[in-house]
Amino acid sequence: MPLLRSGIVRAETLVDIRGVVPRGIDGASIGAGTTLAELECAPQIPDVLREACRLAASPQLRNMGSLGGNLLQSTRCWYWRLKWPCRLHGGDECFAHEGEHREHAIFENGFCASAHPSDVAAALVALDATLHTNRRELPVSDLYHLPRADDRRTTTLEPGELLLSVELPPAERSVYLKAMERKLWAFPLVGVAAARTGGVTRVALAGVAPVPFLLQGSLEDATPLPRNAYKVDVARALVKRALAALEEST
Repeated sequence: MPLLRSGIVRAETLVDIRGVVPRGIDGASIGAGTTLAELECAPQIPDVLREACRLAASPQLRNMGSLGGNLLQSTRCWYWRLKWPCRLHGGDECFAHEGEHREHAIFENGFCASAHPSDVAAALVALDATLHTNRRELPVSDLYHLPRADDRRTTTLEPGELLLSVELPPAERSVYLKAMERKLWAFPLVGVAAARTGGVTRVALAGVAPVPFLLQGSLEDATPLPRNAYKVDVARALVKRALAALEEST
């Protein structure tokens, strides 16, 4: 709806899908229509996901916003939102590279420097959660697609494909930490989700790449732009704090 109001997308018909998208928590399965407010107060949900939901938006938006909607939200890049002819709009330039990019990506930013805004997506990637659609089953991380010249999509969803539910593996310990411009209810400059499952720790970041970013190498591999190198230092501090929190809860 915000994209329609802004004129970024156009539609002749709107379809209410609430009747076909499950809502609620059934053991380890979460319906895609479940609201963030419902998730943040559910004691059986891992800490990393509850905290990501709590920090994602204002109480009003958390009461309206769904899990599936949050996973599929579009970039907050102002060049894209203002409909500049950037690469995500089919153009041949990422204006953030030479323009204002303080809030943009520090990883995988060669083709497009937009930063994925979802706290919840990073939490689910760290948990190695599984997504169910009306057509297939896939890791949440495989929902996302790095845009490139021959395929500028940011997700792998096909026309007519709906998110239905997310399946969570058992998490031994988990935590979500977030740096924001404001103290509350802002998109992440850097979000760090850490989860330990089966003795394996996974760390995923929000706000640092065009997709939720699973940290598999070192933060030294980052490729910041001239005015967002501070994000590397923020990410390093938050990752250190998140891993320490996992150890403290042992």
